[in-house]
Amino acid sequence: MFERTPVQFGQIHPARQLTEWLSLWHWHLRQGMALDQGPLASGERWLLNWAGVSLILGAGIVLICGYHAGFSRLNTLTRAHPDWLWSCLTLLGDERTAFALTLSFSLRRPRLFWALILAGLLAMAASRGLKELIDAARPPAVLVAGSFHLIGPALTQASFPSGHSTTAAVLAGTFIAHTRWIEVRLLLLILATLVGLSRVAVGVHWPLDVLGGLMIGALSAWLGGRLAARWPAPGGWLGVHLTAVGLAALAAFSLLIDDGGYPAAAWFGRLIAIVALIGLTWHYLKRPAPKGL
Repeated sequence: MFERTPVQFGQIHPARQLTEWLSLWHWHLRQGMALDQGPLASGERWLLNWAGVSLILGAGIVLICGYHAGFSRLNTLTRAHPDWLWSCLTLLGDERTAFALTLSFSLRRPRLFWALILAGLLAMAASRGLKELIDAARPPAVLVAGSFHLIGPALTQASFPSGHSTTAAVLAGTFIAHTRWIEVRLLLLILATLVGLSRVAVGVHWPLDVLGGLMIGALSAWLGGRLAARWPAPGGWLGVHLTAVGLAALAAFSLLIDDGGYPAAAWFGRLIAIVALIGLTWHYLKRPAPKGL
């Protein structure tokens, strides 16, 4: 192992300091890519099974009961829990939240970070493409106001699939594919499902939208992991990595000032942003450098 000494800021010329930072980050990326494993076969099977179950349930709902089936029942049942809980869960499905959370491991697990970026791009293309193509009406556009519980803004268009559910499945699915711990996989699966359920609880998505989003997210995580294993760009393309990190930092900053339409979850978003920015500062600016780099 290298002996590590802290980087002394303010003692060298800014241009040289930047050069040393770049060299340090590049070294950590190469080390991380060499040590980091790709997706596990068992984890990939979990993702394919998750996507398959979501597809079967969704097909069964729409063929037997119709597109809007299950909403009223689930929306009523979720009222037993406080609005702030569903607001926080739905904020976890915000793309900004998922992106900000990557700052806690982007330098230590660059292959995982890259897999998440690729999965996110695939999921975004599929989700937003289907939203524009299908343009299904959301519950507030179909149901009479006051006949269901609504938390936050009354969104009316582009219902299928649920973008928050897709994002939650991408984030959880990428970790599921890279961990051996069954307990962790189950926890992530449950959490992503709860994020999807929160979209019904806040009154802006049908259950079918949620199942569609979970399916797309799981498949995107599976494909993103495979692509990252065969195309390890961040280890050699420092600019790609730093661009993604910069966008993640902007996402974290936006959580400090914008609650996404859910005021009850504003504190939760700020907490995530603060933790993410602390992680960014520690890993990229304060982390000790190897001697003789």
